[in-house]
Amino acid sequence: MKHIKEQFIRYMDAGFPIIYLNTYEEDKADALIRSVAGGRNIEEWNVRGYFENQVLMQAESPLEDILRTLIDDSLSLQRSVLVLKDVPLFKDQMAVIELLKYLARRISNGSLPDFNIVIVSSEVYIPGELDPFLTILHDEYLTVSDIRGVIEQFCRDQEVDMLPEFIRELAQMFKGLSEYEINTILALALSDDGEITRSDLSLILEQKKQVVQKSGILEMIPLKEGMDDIGGLESLKQWLQRKEKIFRNMEAAAAFGVDLPKGVLIAGMPGCGKSLNAKAAAKLFGVPLLRLDMGRLMGKYVGESEANMRKAIGLAEAIAPCVLWIDELEKAFAGVGGSGGAADVTTRLFGTFLTWLQEKDSQAFVVATANNIASMPPELLRKGRFDEIFYVALPNKEERKKIFSIHIGKRRPDDLEGIDLDRLAARTDGYSGADIEGVVKDSIEAAFAKGEDAITTDGILEAVSQTHSLKEIMKDSLQKMESLYKQRKFKNASA
Repeated sequence: MKHIKEQFIRYMDAGFPIIYLNTYEEDKADALIRSVAGGRNIEEWNVRGYFENQVLMQAESPLEDILRTLIDDSLSLQRSVLVLKDVPLFKDQMAVIELLKYLARRISNGSLPDFNIVIVSSEVYIPGELDPFLTILHDEYLTVSDIRGVIEQFCRDQEVDMLPEFIRELAQMFKGLSEYEINTILALALSDDGEITRSDLSLILEQKKQVVQKSGILEMIPLKEGMDDIGGLESLKQWLQRKEKIFRNMEAAAAFGVDLPKGVLIAGMPGCGKSLNAKAAAKLFGVPLLRLDMGRLMGKYVGESEANMRKAIGLAEAIAPCVLWIDELEKAFAGVGGSGGAADVTTRLFGTFLTWLQEKDSQAFVVATANNIASMPPELLRKGRFDEIFYVALPNKEERKKIFSIHIGKRRPDDLEGIDLDRLAARTDGYSGADIEGVVKDSIEAAFAKGEDAITTDGILEAVSQTHSLKEIMKDSLQKMESLYKQRKFKNASA
């Protein structure tokens, strides 16, 4: 909060007409505004009415009417701060937007000295007409130390005893959440049996997942698959295992001169385990897996998409250490460098992401996956963006044996001993991991329908004969992709 307070004061002193405070903790926002007002009068509008220094002056008054009254008596605005809340309610009210623009222009030309407009909202909405007059301040996420303080205060208020070691563990789990959310989750955990113990950790994690998902941009993915669930890709797995040692011992690694891991780009054929590697990496590192849905970043209003990107990055860094998984990266930045509204927005998003990737100093490890890198901006593939770029080819014979073993073992472990994996691998050249999984599922389903006691090699081969391989379906595309990967000197994930 100290950093944002300093920024706030700087913007007010510089005469910024409109300061947009992006937060949903209104109590903290109110305290912040009071601390930076410097004795100025604080006027506020929200859906309940118009207030002066927290005293209700007019109940349920439309914002347009309040603004017109203030403009008519502009002397009352000098040495004051006008705070606006519930702003999504006037998204389509052009009269309100024009009145705010009029006030902003008067602040800019000096006819309203010591006057600022402050918008407080959890949702970033910037009408194009106000864009030149507006700057955004994003609420800061709590540090681990701040979170410990919140937990300790909760314990004092509720007369709950917790060991310091457990408080430190909870503080790590609560990273990325607000003070209000932390207190709410602690109260929920306490209400079950009157105490907060390790048995409540699953509840806390579930609530945290919901909070992350409510961001509308990030999703916390449950971790089920590990490295043993990946058939082959030994080179990539070994590389991730080396990064895991650094990730888990970052202080010692930094003291030794090791750089903070940035992330990895995994390109290659669809259905060959790229997404599985993202999940397995998070489990290997022992950290949450956050999936960034790039499609959800795009907003309809000016600046909304960029604000969403900053929000996603900020939340990932606040939760860190974590793995940030960006799927189908090439689709996210299609159109970079083009002209037109959508292309301009994509280019700005790309610039924001690239800068963050280059300069980030948090333990948010990025795992980006892509099917076709031909359409990706070349700037993204330069050294220094990712620690390494791997390509995933169709599985070789040994990898296919392993993949069959994994999927049969998951579903019919007792049948595995009687299966000739060599025959299966020999008959499935050109099949992806997803193809093989589909074959196993089909053969099990067929065996059940026939009333058989077990699956057999012949039964699986029958399913193989009825399945078209990825190599058959995408022969030309696959050849072009593999040629491009080798041309770019990407590392083979299997070698």
